[in-house]
Amino acid sequence: MNRKELNPEKSPLDAFGERLRRLRDERGWTQDELGLRMGYSGTHISAVEVGRRSPTRRFAKKADDALGTGSLLARQEKAVRETALLDGFPDFVEKEVQATEIRLFELTIVPGLLQTPEYAAAVTTGEVRRGAISEFQAEERLSKLAERQAALERTPTPMVYAVLDEGCLRRVVGGPEVMTAQLDRLIAFAELPSTVLQVAPYDLGERRAFDLPVHLLTLPDRSNVAYAESVLQGRLERDIGFVQPLLRAYHQLQAESLSQAASVAMISQLRKGNP
Repeated sequence: MNRKELNPEKSPLDAFGERLRRLRDERGWTQDELGLRMGYSGTHISAVEVGRRSPTRRFAKKADDALGTGSLLARQEKAVRETALLDGFPDFVEKEVQATEIRLFELTIVPGLLQTPEYAAAVTTGEVRRGAISEFQAEERLSKLAERQAALERTPTPMVYAVLDEGCLRRVVGGPEVMTAQLDRLIAFAELPSTVLQVAPYDLGERRAFDLPVHLLTLPDRSNVAYAESVLQGRLERDIGFVQPLLRAYHQLQAESLSQAASVAMISQLRKGNP
């Protein structure tokens, strides 16, 4: 049976999965057998081992109890929890690189896929200064963002629809030079044949469909998934009963927002310093 090679140097999440597998192998247990001792399914154990799912505190404690490893995995789970990638985000990225269509809505800052390296670095530097993340977490976040942006150049190229609240354009990040380059990047993005860029203006008011960022993916089989984040965790939602209303609201938002031509005109005006 083919098994995914694990690289513990890649990230704390991969290091946890590699150690869990190694400890399980040393005891000669299958994933189902370990899962039975812990109260989890073998599928859940597999997802943690290969890094598709982050371990929780409860999971790590149950693993330590089952494997007789004291608090070894509990300590390692803490390192995983301190990384910049939220639970659920690796699942989202795995689907994002497969998507034929990507729909984004952002409220406060330019979405990651559209950020320049300097803009992205300014965002993470601000978080480091506030103590929200560590320098290691910032580097991890920037590395993952670069990988996601590079994946957009795949063939066939996915269609990317982006709606930005006007605040994303007017909020200066990284200083005037960084912001000017970021606005140039948005204009260039809008000129691509596989993109649609729109601005949701302030005067949209209560007609704006969302009060939180939205990520919607259409996969090759035409199924749709949604990804949402809170401060502490991310969640990839596949249930059509949850996703379909979001898609409908997104289409309504697009209809209410400025056209791409009007949106580019607004960005160009801000680029010239004439809001």
